[in-house]
Amino acid sequence: MYKRILFLPVFILLLIGCTRNELDVDIADIDVKPLEILRLEDDIFSVSEANFEEKNKAMNIKYGPFYEHYVTSFLNKGGVNDSLYRSTLLSFNNDKDMKETYAYVKKLYPKATIEEINNELTNCVKRFKYHFPKRKLPTKLITCTTGYNYAVAYTDSALILGLDMYLNDTTMFYKMLNTPMYQLRTMNQNYILPNVVKGWMLTEFDNSQPVNTLLYHTIFYGKLFYAINALLPNANDSLIIGYNTKQMSYCKENEKNLWGYFAEKNRLYENNLKTVQELTTDGPFTGAISKECPPRIAMWVGWQIVRSYMKNNKDATLEKLMNESDPQTILSKSKYRP
Repeated sequence: MYKRILFLPVFILLLIGCTRNELDVDIADIDVKPLEILRLEDDIFSVSEANFEEKNKAMNIKYGPFYEHYVTSFLNKGGVNDSLYRSTLLSFNNDKDMKETYAYVKKLYPKATIEEINNELTNCVKRFKYHFPKRKLPTKLITCTTGYNYAVAYTDSALILGLDMYLNDTTMFYKMLNTPMYQLRTMNQNYILPNVVKGWMLTEFDNSQPVNTLLYHTIFYGKLFYAINALLPNANDSLIIGYNTKQMSYCKENEKNLWGYFAEKNRLYENNLKTVQELTTDGPFTGAISKECPPRIAMWVGWQIVRSYMKNNKDATLEKLMNESDPQTILSKSKYRP
């Protein structure tokens, strides 16, 4: 295999019942052009020793700054101007596993399937424009294979989709990489839309403030999930957050106890990085609480707090929510009492 897998938490889209959803806004009159589809995997695997110069020049023009980012991320750290770039790219193309991966991607994601995904993403962009009319919008969808390095990215007005991270849980490639089961079950087409939106929102509203309290991270991810749900308003809660039925039941049955755990001993104001990581990092469970407690439990609790905040503050728009930088304000005004 070419590289080890680096994972982002991913989510699945599923239609829910016909109860009116306040997040399902009317986007009929929102004027947004369909995202331009660019399939980098096709261009990459068309490169040969004979046409290298021609293809290299064309890809640099077609994909702009993203192509340099793509190359330096996992192909060649020195970029396209490095002396090793040519041989590294050709080696990638001729690697048996990478060639088989590309063939599988082409079979699983033909033009029609990518166009369907793109139509849904265009609707997400319309909803984003509805809520954030002054922010810059994505204009392209770039698909690629990444040597199993990353699932999604957002850069240079392009949503990036690593299709080799969505080949279904039965594929031989993931078995060869010994992918953990809790990650494996999410690596299929159903998870593409929520994962792309999550990657986009993480870039749009980054988590880089020098604040390490559990409260900050809890509210940040609560806001993030609320925004994802606003762009994918028909997504089921349990699948947005990546929990199975048993894990979701645990949260509902233990919501009061979970809140008690976060609220007691001023734990929300804990700034120990180990504590924060235990409650926000992906895995099979949250060991700090119990083996039955789902992973990333602070995110779920934060989502419930933010929902309560939006319910109890009718003048709060999604834009105001995402621009509110003080987590204490959101917590206090949420009146969250499970």
